[in-house]
Amino acid sequence: MASPVQPAHPQLAVSAAIFRDGKVLLTRRARSPAKGFYSLPGGRVEFGESLHQALSREVDEETGLRIEIVGLAGWREVLPAAPGAGHYLIMSFAARWVAREPVLNDELDDHRWIAPDALASLGGLKLTGGLDEVIQSAARLIGA
Repeated sequence: MASPVQPAHPQLAVSAAIFRDGKVLLTRRARSPAKGFYSLPGGRVEFGESLHQALSREVDEETGLRIEIVGLAGWREVLPAAPGAGHYLIMSFAARWVAREPVLNDELDDHRWIAPDALASLGGLKLTGGLDEVIQSAARLIGA
């Protein structure tokens, strides 16, 4: 599948570090951007949508999970690395799992519940940049 044409301006996105039983949910991207990398579920904020509305919608669309948003854990700016690549400002939130089991949409092809302190030992997994820092910040907000 070809990547969609990217706008000529930064795009606002959200992601969720979702905690359940002391573990955080990582999802693997099935397509660009970041195809093959594990990250947090999330996506673009639509016009007129609050960050919390966008986050709840994106998590539901991508995983089917219901969450309780705790607070802002951090942010990351992804600059275009190549011509045609997107420019994103990603606001990452700490959240608690509330209900349902993960059912992934076609944007994702794998998920894992991982202990935050085990991230450093996951040498075989490709992780998106800054993921560890966001998860550690989210863990502090959650009290995990």
